[in-house]
Amino acid sequence: MEIFGYPIQTIYLAILIISGVLILFYMLFGDFLDGVGDVSPFLNPTLLLAFLIFLSASGYIFELVTSIQSVWILVISAIGSFILTTLLNVFILVPLSSAEESLAYTDESLKGRIGTVIIPVPNDGYGEVLIESNSGRIAKSAISFHQSEILEGVKVLVVDVKQGVLQVIPYDEKAVYQKYEL
Repeated sequence: MEIFGYPIQTIYLAILIISGVLILFYMLFGDFLDGVGDVSPFLNPTLLLAFLIFLSASGYIFELVTSIQSVWILVISAIGSFILTTLLNVFILVPLSSAEESLAYTDESLKGRIGTVIIPVPNDGYGEVLIESNSGRIAKSAISFHQSEILEGVKVLVVDVKQGVLQVIPYDEKAVYQKYEL
């Protein structure tokens, strides 16, 4: 079958290459088009490009491998592409967009957190503290808030963060619990 004087395989291959390049550009520069997906879920560039990639790839392969009529190949490819794009949206894109936990943190979000000293903090120098959370572990440089030595393995409380360096004090859980006992 020919369309506009070109074999259908050439058209499928051209659509596949163009869609692949566009999805690559969308991955790199997609922040400019983020608002388009909010207007209508059917105009989401990721889903449209994924549909075109699935359609053209399966159409190209079916044209090369089978002897089915081109119209039926287009119909089968469109149905398969719709199903794959729907599965991609439901099982990958929607869960990713609604993920609550983020790996990003700010210095302000570290204040009040409890960590463990992994490199001892000297009186007037730097050590290192490991803070564990649901999203992972954060190791940061630390100094003592009261300019006192803090040994390795001691639990510490982050009092302040200045220029990316934690200011910490030893944290005694027993003292905190005794203070608030009834």
